[in-house]
Amino acid sequence: MDLWLIEHQTNNYKLNWRVKGIVCHKRTKVQDLLVLELEEFGRALVLDGAIQVTVMDEYIYNEMITHVPLCIHKNPRKVLIIGGGDGGALREVLKHGTVQKVHLVEIDEEVIEVSKKYLPSMGDSFNDPRVDVVIENGKNYVANTHEKYDVVIVDSSDPVGPAVTLFQKQFYKNCYRILNEDGVLSAQTGSPFFYKKTLNRSFNFIKSLFNHTHLYLACIPTYPSGLWSFTIGSKKYDKSSGNPEKANNTKYFNAEVYRSCWGLPEFVKKILEGDVEF
Repeated sequence: MDLWLIEHQTNNYKLNWRVKGIVCHKRTKVQDLLVLELEEFGRALVLDGAIQVTVMDEYIYNEMITHVPLCIHKNPRKVLIIGGGDGGALREVLKHGTVQKVHLVEIDEEVIEVSKKYLPSMGDSFNDPRVDVVIENGKNYVANTHEKYDVVIVDSSDPVGPAVTLFQKQFYKNCYRILNEDGVLSAQTGSPFFYKKTLNRSFNFIKSLFNHTHLYLACIPTYPSGLWSFTIGSKKYDKSSGNPEKANNTKYFNAEVYRSCWGLPEFVKKILEGDVEF
């Protein structure tokens, strides 16, 4: 049988993935959850029909969303991850020896359990004693917690369904509140091709709060269009003061990538300025 996963991005654009086998399929309290074995890309976590990670290229996304803010902060000891139930971002955060505690807030505990079982290259990171898991909506957690963090990483899915609230100004304001005086926020802000409005709004929400705000890019083969954006908000440290040499045991991130990822194409600059049609 010739089995394909078809991911619909728009009415006119879709991605097709040849499926080697279905590893796990369930309907959780939150969403439809699949683990598939894909031809060429290996195992993939799929939520509500959209691929979140594949073992072939997950390291690009996970290294870029974590090592950039952790290298900007001078001494990150306490980190919050919103989302990231697959454990990939968590794995990268734990590579930093200064990190003493990580709180991971995931809305769907079954994502974590499935990743532990079927995606051990990421899910094994939950076994680290520095990790505390909180099963809660990330929006509610940042609104109510009294904890303070050095770095907050927003590893959300696309701005649809349960993740839509993680792209709103009040959410970013609460992230700002729970950061220490020298805290750094990192958030994935989507595709410059398919999420122009989300990118513009998220970047400018963050810019209105933080002393230093920067957009950076990475190319991730799995994601629609390949080109993906991340936004840094920093209370104290500018990107120029970052020390990428602090990152170790990486497959994608290095000092050259750190220096080059801030360069933005003209069309992306225009999106941030609102000089495009949304």
